[in-house]
Formats: sequence, structure tokens, C-alpha cells
Amino acid sequence: MNALRLAEALIARRSITPEDGGCQELLGQRLRAAGFECEAMARGPDDFRVHNLWALRRGARPGPVLGFAGHTDVVPTGPLEQWTSDPFVPSHRGGRLYGRGAADMKSSIAAMVVAAEEFVAARPDHPGSIAFLLTSDEEGPSLDGTVRIVEALRERGQALDACIVGEPTSVERLGDTIKNGRRGSLSARLVVRGVQGHIAYPQLADNPIHRLAPALAELAAMRWDEGNEFFPPTGWQVSNVHAGTGALNVIPGEAVVDFNFRFSTESTPESLQTRLAAVLERHGLQFELRWTLGGRPFLTRPGTLTDAVSAAIEAECGIRPELSTSGGTSDGRFIFAICPQVIELGPVNATIHKIDENVEADSIEQLKNVYRGTLERFLA
Repeated sequence: MNALRLAEALIARRSITPEDGGCQELLGQRLRAAGFECEAMARGPDDFRVHNLWALRRGARPGPVLGFAGHTDVVPTGPLEQWTSDPFVPSHRGGRLYGRGAADMKSSIAAMVVAAEEFVAARPDHPGSIAFLLTSDEEGPSLDGTVRIVEALRERGQALDACIVGEPTSVERLGDTIKNGRRGSLSARLVVRGVQGHIAYPQLADNPIHRLAPALAELAAMRWDEGNEFFPPTGWQVSNVHAGTGALNVIPGEAVVDFNFRFSTESTPESLQTRLAAVLERHGLQFELRWTLGGRPFLTRPGTLTDAVSAAIEAECGIRPELSTSGGTSDGRFIFAICPQVIELGPVNATIHKIDENVEADSIEQLKNVYRGTLERFLA
């Protein structure tokens, strides 16, 4: 149960984002012993220092590069008194491993590293290369984590042929779901200008809420695209609306709306921005828009990576996984810039970010076997 022991050791290291807690030092020691060249890539300001690790083991013969990616940081614990046991003391109850990061995603990282160790020990002359991209800035703003590793690799001309991100993707049991893509995320703050005035004299004012309401109704009813066989249609949602001075007798001078697109590969950030602005202009609004692109969508169509992972899951777990692009964003959106095949595979996600986060203890060894089986098939 080497993978379980390593998962416990990682959970015991307090690594609330952007802290790493010594996780990458431990992992680097293990990887170096297995023949990996390891490079620490600390990035970010002193008060928010991010720890990154790039590791590469070159095979004895030419071949594809298969990467494993993950994050050693975890989200805050929440109220400690609500945890049954200390979140940074790995605990076992009822065949399950408890602790912050047990599911998201220290078990995955442990399984990846041990899978690589076992594969290299059995196949020291393997073709191709094995890589690791690890960061402590996935649960935070994601400004100095995986995206910085990718930038450095791109400058060197180092690409990957395929990459597995250890996000907890399974729903009911290990291996039932693979993420082969994610929707893009595009957010904006809309400021609509009006004229402030006394509520009893509306003819002397211009209420931005009244002007905005028909435009919002049209935007909420719009069909942005039809999606495709892998993605649902692009969705648009308002998250916040702000207006007014707090007084009941004042017409506000401006209204502020925050909204977000979760978009498929059938749309682009540019097309969505253009269509939305056209609606606002058609309604005669005086407005300002400030856009933030959280990530573009990525999609890995069925191919050599999905075939290798699916076969490894079927051999170890006895099930055929479903391909899915549901959920939020992940660091896969950054890796896709240097890697044509990116999928996500990890343990059951039912308790991620929750009090008493946990994972089935036996599933960690199973996940290790799936990762090793993928290495054996992809680097055959």
C-alpha cells in the first residue's frame, strides 16, 4: 500500500493555498530516486509565493511524452470544531482515509508518483518520457502556478504529447468518469450609467435599472450556441446586481452587474463579447464593460490517450468510463497550450472542499494501478 502511505504523508503536510508545506520536496526526493530530473520553479510575490515543480524522466528510446499534473495546495479547512478528526492528521474510519486533500487531490498525486516509480522499476529501458507538473496555486488565483510552468516549457520548446490531471472526476465509483475537456469561463462587470435624482421627480433623472431591465431579459433568453456532441450549449448567468445609495427616495446614478459565460468550443470570447455589447447598444444604454477571461475551453477527442486510460480503467475497475466535460475550470486549460491530449482522472469527488473530506482507502491503490496501466499502454 505504498500509494496510501504517500497519500497520508502528503495530507499530514499543511498546505493551504499557496503554501506547499514541504509536499513538493518530498515528491521531488521520490522522483529523483526514480531517475527524474527535477526543477523547482517558485513564482509570485514574497507574500504569495507559489511553489511549482517540473520533473522529467527521459526514456532509453525516442517516444511520446506523457505528463501527470496536479496541485499540492488545498482549500482552507473551515471550522475545525466541525471536523471529526484533525484535517491535517490522516485518519482511517470505516475503510476511508480522512483529511484535507484526501480527495482533492493528494491521493491522486501519491498514486501518480508511485505508479511512475513502479513502471520505471519494471521498465527502466522504456521508450518516451514521463513528466510531472505540480503546483501549489490551483485552489488560489492560479496566476503563478501551472500557467507559469507551461510558459517556461513553451519558451524551451518542450511539449507534451498527452497529460493526465489528477482532479477528482469519479462520481459513484473510481473510474466511472473521465473529463476530456472543460468549458471556458468569461466574466465581466457591466456598469450602466444613468442620472441620479429624487424619486418623486423621475422626469429630472434617468433610472439605469429601468433601462437595464429589458436588456437583461433579452440576454437571459438568448441562445448563444447549440453546443456539440461533447459540450452543452453556452450558458450566461448573472451573479450580482448592485445599485442605489441605500436611501428609499433616491434614483441611482448607475447600476452594476456581474455576470459569467461558461462557454463551449462553438463560441469564442470575442464572439460572445461582440454579441453581448450589441444587445446593450440596441437598448440605448450608456455602459462600460470590464472583461476577465478565466480560461478558454479545451477538448480532447477520443484517441490514443482516452483509449489507454479507458483500457486501464476497464482492466482494474471492471467498468467502461464515461467521457464528460461538465464542471468548472481546471489547470488543464493551461496545459492544453502545449499538449494536444489532456484528460482528468481521479477519485470520487463527493466530499471535495467539505468538512471531513475523505476517500475510500483501497481506491488509492486502484488509482495507482490505473495510472500505471496507462503508462504501460501509452508508452508501449
